[in-house]
Amino acid sequence: MKKVEAPTLEAAYAQASKVLECSISELQCEVVQHPSKGIFGFLKKSAIIVATCKKVRKSAPVKQAVSATLPTEEESVASEILATVKDESVVANPVKKELRHAEPLVEEKDAVLDSFFEADKEEVYEEEDVVYDELALLIENQLKELLEKSCFDIDVVEVDVVDNTALIFIDGEDAALLIGKEGYRYNALSYMIFNWLHTKYELFIKLEIAEFLTTQQEMIRNYIKPVIENVEKQGKGKTRFLDGILVQIALEQLRERFPDKYVAVKTGREGKKFVVINEFNNPSKSHH
Repeated sequence: MKKVEAPTLEAAYAQASKVLECSISELQCEVVQHPSKGIFGFLKKSAIIVATCKKVRKSAPVKQAVSATLPTEEESVASEILATVKDESVVANPVKKELRHAEPLVEEKDAVLDSFFEADKEEVYEEEDVVYDELALLIENQLKELLEKSCFDIDVVEVDVVDNTALIFIDGEDAALLIGKEGYRYNALSYMIFNWLHTKYELFIKLEIAEFLTTQQEMIRNYIKPVIENVEKQGKGKTRFLDGILVQIALEQLRERFPDKYVAVKTGREGKKFVVINEFNNPSKSHH
């Protein structure tokens, strides 16, 4: 039994065939880890297999080696052992005891092998955490460099990457200016950062400047209370026109509150957006 690691499964099979000195068709393989290209070079995984050769090697050389080293009286015992291995139906009490005694050794080897692969899997998970930390630090440094070249006084930039989402926190003396009136600068910055990180690293983002996002979430939570009450009574409802990030926050909160209903953003005649809630199986009601 051999553990083989290679960039692809095909390469792993070929390498296992070479190591075990048999053809690929004679291999019996278990795939421990499938290869993965990762995210633009990050989280890349190799193929890992455990391979054995189906082909049974001849026991004659073993017999000769044993008989050459054992005294004449022990040759019969050796031949009985070999005969028992070849024919499981043969019952030989002394030999069977010998084989039973050897079974725990095989189990012990399997246990050691299993623990080896379990430890190997843990190392893979730890490696992913390290890669996420490195990616977060890289994004953090690039954001700091960007904001240093702006006219805003920002002294706190923190980034954490969790579940394919970049959690970004920015604060400083000019945090309010970075947010802008009605959050228009926040929306622009959020859109810019999302396009950068999603295109380059396939990440989503959650941007918090000072406590702007938290404040907006709380404000929308209070605003949609009567909307929720109306939906619970009438089975449907809609919000007023909402700007920028507010419509997205309202959408998330209402979808969380009504998972079994149709909740979506609609656009009015003047391009203004609002959220509608109605029966899931009849989204056409949202147009009435």
